[in-house]
Order: sequence, then structure tokens, then C-alpha cells
Amino acid sequence: MGFDTAYEAISEDTDTGHRWAFGTGFTDPLAGVDTTVPPGVSGADLAAYCLMLGDDALIMSHRLQQWLARAPELEEDTALANIALDLLGQARLLLTRAGTADGSKRSEDDYAFGRGERDFRNVRLAEVGDADFAGLMARLLIFATWRLALLARLRSSADPVLAAVAAQGVKELTYHRDYAAQWVIRLGDGTDYSRERMRDGLVAVASLVPELFEPSAVEQRLAALGVAVDPAEVRAEVDSVIDRVLAEADLELPQAAGLAGVSGQAGRNGVHTEAMGYLLAELQSVARSLPGATW
Repeated sequence: MGFDTAYEAISEDTDTGHRWAFGTGFTDPLAGVDTTVPPGVSGADLAAYCLMLGDDALIMSHRLQQWLARAPELEEDTALANIALDLLGQARLLLTRAGTADGSKRSEDDYAFGRGERDFRNVRLAEVGDADFAGLMARLLIFATWRLALLARLRSSADPVLAAVAAQGVKELTYHRDYAAQWVIRLGDGTDYSRERMRDGLVAVASLVPELFEPSAVEQRLAALGVAVDPAEVRAEVDSVIDRVLAEADLELPQAAGLAGVSGQAGRNGVHTEAMGYLLAELQSVARSLPGATW
């Protein structure tokens, strides 16, 4: 297709009704996939699990988007944009799956823009802000390593949709993890100042790590049916990868002290950090100011 200006390309509908940007208009990873809920599986549980995974991706994507034009080099702006778009694509599929699984037919936009803070089920690691680029890389390394371990196992999920999303996500998350690992090693093994910033970044996220491996009741029920992954089962793999990366950087992950007054599975139960409210205020501001608008 040809356009005289880039603006025409943005505004013009294609034959399939998709646009060229923001993860649409490309090959559908769910083409030909059976979207019915597997026999014996609770649609409510499946929807809840998809919200967990989808919210993790959506909120982490938004945090990465906030770094655009703030990274140390133009090349890193581009890399962070691509990682953010990968996660946004995963979020769109998972949030849509939640709406079909529970029969509510809520759309990805309904879930992203129509819920309050206590209704989001993402882990707190995805939502916190970063003091600097080193802090972002510490957080991205842990997040991507953990999510990659989960999705690698979800490729054999009894739910065909989760399996298809995971198959695509593994390719993307492998890059996300390796990108962050290279920066952690570069900064940790660099100057005294970069090493200090990298160490501080690891300290900042250490208390959020244990939550990643604490299974909710929904995850345990679905794992028993071969649909989900019990996050406790990936702990050893994730620790091994993180330890190898940090050993290269001559660093270590501090012992997690936990957050005062917050129990395990906090994010999965809708209990978030102070940062979450500010994040959602930004994420949802346009949709809430113009309810029902189409673009």
C-alpha cells in the first residue's frame, strides 16, 4: 500500500480493519487457535490467570515507555521501545483472552482503562519506578528472566491460547533478558560510579523478588490441570540465571528484607505500592477523560 504522507498511513484503514502501528496489522499469533475454554477448566480461573500475566506485561510496558527519550543513547531508546511494544502485544492478547474466558466479553481496553488500582493483578516488580537507567536494567533483568521461565513452560499449556501466546512471547523475552543482562554486566563491571548505581538498582528491587515465586490459589488450581505454571517451580532456574549474570558483573542480589506490612502475593491480591496509583493516573487519563471515544 502506498501513501503520500505518514499521516495517511496512520489514519487509513487496511482491508482487515487494522492499523500499521501499536501491534496491529501484523500476523495474528492466534490465527486458527481454538479459543474455547478447555473442558474441566473454570473460565473464571482462566480469566483471572490471564489477567495476572496480562497486567504484568501491560504495567511493565508502560514503565518502559516512560523511559523513551531518557535512555543514555538513541539506540537504547529504540531498544526499550521495542521491548515495551513486545510486552504490550502480549498484554493485548492476554487481556482479550480474559474477556472471552469468563464470558464477560470485556475488551482489552475495558481491562486496561476501566479498572481501579485494586482490580489489577500484576506483581509489584512491574509497577515500581526506577531511580536511573541502572535501576531499570536490574528490574528488567529479573522481570524478563522470571517471565521467560514461566512462558517457556506455558508453551505446553492445555489452553491453546496461552500456549500460542507463550510460543511467541518466549522469542521476545529471550531478547529482553539478554539485553538487560548485557547492560547489568557492562555497568557492574564498568566504572566505580556505574558499579555503585548498578548495586543500588539491585538493592531497590531485592524486596520485590520473593513475591514472584509465591503461587496464588488460582495458579495452583490451574497448574494441577496443566493450564498454568506454579511460579514456585521456576525459582531454581531463575536464581541460576540471575546468579550467572551477576557473577559476570562481580555483583550479587542482596537478601530480600520484604516490604513492611505487606504479605506474600500482594500484587496478585490487588495490593500495590504507592507508585501504582500514579502510574494508572497517567495510563488511564485520556480514556477516562473521554469515555466511549473511538480512535
